[in-house]
Amino acid sequence: MIDTAMPSTFSGTHRCGFVGIVGRPNVGKSTLLNYYLGEKVAIVSPTPQTTRHRILGVLTTADAQVLFLDSPGLHEPQHPLGRYMLEVAKAVLQEADVLVVVVDGCRGFTRDDEQVFARIKQARRDTGTDPFKPSALLAINKVDAVKKPRLLPLLDAGAKTMLFTECIPVSARTGEQMDVLLERIIAQLPEGPRWYEPQQRTDQTPTQRIGELIREQILCATRQEVPHAVAVLVEALEDRPRVLVIHATILVERPGQKAILIGRGGAMLKRVGQAARREIERLMGRKVHLELWVKVAEDWRRDERMLRQLGYAG
Repeated sequence: MIDTAMPSTFSGTHRCGFVGIVGRPNVGKSTLLNYYLGEKVAIVSPTPQTTRHRILGVLTTADAQVLFLDSPGLHEPQHPLGRYMLEVAKAVLQEADVLVVVVDGCRGFTRDDEQVFARIKQARRDTGTDPFKPSALLAINKVDAVKKPRLLPLLDAGAKTMLFTECIPVSARTGEQMDVLLERIIAQLPEGPRWYEPQQRTDQTPTQRIGELIREQILCATRQEVPHAVAVLVEALEDRPRVLVIHATILVERPGQKAILIGRGGAMLKRVGQAARREIERLMGRKVHLELWVKVAEDWRRDERMLRQLGYAG
C-alpha cells in the first residue's frame, strides 16, 4: 500500500487530475486501483468484465490528489449491457488527464490489447488538439509471475507503439514497482487544488458498494454463463440498533441459472451470503444480517427498462 500520510503544511506544487485505468478485460485494472487506495473500492474476480460501471477512486498524498477512473474492459459488445459498458470505457478515454493502460505480462500483447491501443489513438484524434493528450503510461502487470527475460520484448514492443511516455513493469498484487508507477502518474497530472476531502475514497454510495460486494461473491462461486447473467438489486437497508439488515434480490436470466445459484438445499446461496456478509461487515464496520432472494428476469441484459433500474444506462 502507498503511504498517503500528509504533513500539516506543504509549500510545493500541488497536482490534481483524472487518471483513466483502461485495458482489455481481466488484466488487473481493479486490483491496481484497490492497491493504491488500500481498500476494496472495486470488486475483483477471475471473471472477465467484472467491472460494469465507471468507478472513482480518490488517492490523496502530500503533493497531489489522484482521481482514478476504473472502467469496464474495452471489448466488443454483444447486448445493450455490453454497449453501456463500452460507452463507459470510451468516456474514460475522453475524461482522463492521464491514461494508465494495463496489459497482462503473463500473456503479452494480444489482439484485444492492440484494439485498446487503436481506441486510444482514435480518442486522441477525436480531441482535435494535442495528438499526445491524454498522456499514457503502459503498466505491464502481473510481473511477479513472469520471468524477467520475457519482459524485455514487451517493453520494447510498448515503446515501438509510440503511444506511451513510459512503459513500467508492475505487480498490483505484490506492489512491485507500484510506487514508481504512481510517481510517474503524478508527474503527468496538471497543477491544481484537490477536488475532494482527503478522507474520501470513492463517490459510490454504501448501497452501490453493498450490491457490488454481493455480486463479487457470486462471480467467485459460479462458472460458465451464470456470472455474466447476474445483477444485484439492493432493495432496502434497515438500520437497527445492533445490526444492519440488508434485503437484496439477485437477478438471473434463466430458471437453470436460478437453480445453480440456489444450489442443492440452498447450499450455494448460503455460501454466497456468508461470504458477502463478511465483506459487507468489513466495509460497514458493524454486524450485518443479509437476506438474499433469487429472481428470474428473462434477458434483463437486453431490457432497457431493467438496465435503467439497475443503473446500467445513461
